[in-house]
Amino acid sequence: MTLTFDAISEDTPGPKWAARWQRSWPAYEAWFMARGGDTGPTRTQCGCALERYMPELVPVYRSLVDLAGGSDRAARFLSTWCPPPYLGGCSLAAVADQNEVRLVRNYDLSPELNEGLLLRTEWTGRPVMGMVEFLWGLSDGINDAGLSVALAYGGRSDIGEGFGITTILRYVLETCDTVVQAIVALRRIPSHMAYNLVLADASGRTARLEISPGGGVKLMPNAIATNHQSGPEQAERPAFTRSHERLAHLDGLSVAPADLNQQFLNTPLIQDRYTEGFGTLFTAEYDPKRCVMGLTLAGNRWDHSLSEFEEGQRFVTYTNATVGVAGTVAFDGVDWSAAARIDWQRLAADYANGTEQVISAYLPRAAHEDVAA
Repeated sequence: MTLTFDAISEDTPGPKWAARWQRSWPAYEAWFMARGGDTGPTRTQCGCALERYMPELVPVYRSLVDLAGGSDRAARFLSTWCPPPYLGGCSLAAVADQNEVRLVRNYDLSPELNEGLLLRTEWTGRPVMGMVEFLWGLSDGINDAGLSVALAYGGRSDIGEGFGITTILRYVLETCDTVVQAIVALRRIPSHMAYNLVLADASGRTARLEISPGGGVKLMPNAIATNHQSGPEQAERPAFTRSHERLAHLDGLSVAPADLNQQFLNTPLIQDRYTEGFGTLFTAEYDPKRCVMGLTLAGNRWDHSLSEFEEGQRFVTYTNATVGVAGTVAFDGVDWSAAARIDWQRLAADYANGTEQVISAYLPRAAHEDVAA
């Protein structure tokens, strides 16, 4: 299983973003339709929700909808107001001392379900860079003030009226300078599902928040998080995600900020169950004082600066036992040279319906049957 990571810079929404939309929308559209997105809020309701809670993003949203072709479905999808539910993994931590600050996250999911896009923008006039989800939201990122934030799924599938969390994180980085300002915004804007957030800023302030479906923020001690929350609700599949084990490990750490990233590259934080849909796709380290971030992909470091951003591309191969630089991929006896022709729309629809198969099942039939034979 391979994933292509792209680092792209585009100050205002334009052809680069439009190209990503054309590439990713077919799979997202299949997921959206299969999960009942067409029966959700109307386009007008979605627009009104954005104007009420995140008015600063409305001009950006309208530009993106235009670039996406202006369809009703695209407009409702991009608003992320009351979207279909979606799940994920992740470990997060932030550490600061008198001289240094770091926020580090492991992103745990199946390789075929991540966009692999690091995007630098100035959509509202300020530089922001981060890992993209849902084509314009962020799973983690940093802005020119040094404010950094990352999310982890909260372990509960119940939903409420609110936005997809990745759009909220985009808003926080577009409009806030400090952790305190971010907390104020997060208390005001409802999320549609439960999430755990870790934040850090250039002053050395760190925080961990538990976000409840439909609104509600709980400030927690220690800026660490995995995939469960502190309330009486049981997390989904905690044994599978090893959420409690990972949190206990983070809670026991006593390391300098500069040494935090290395902890995330080792067990129990690193995950390698890619065919089960739970493997570490990347480790992201944010340095709020310098406004830089580093991606660790397959053990290789790829550094990026907000002020001197360089576009580029990396290819990564994932297996259940090892992660390495991508070349000719052979996994479980399957020849992955035909992977570019995988039926992604069928995969997305199956995933949305809970009937997903092993990834090799979505290879072109001839290649798959040859392997089976």
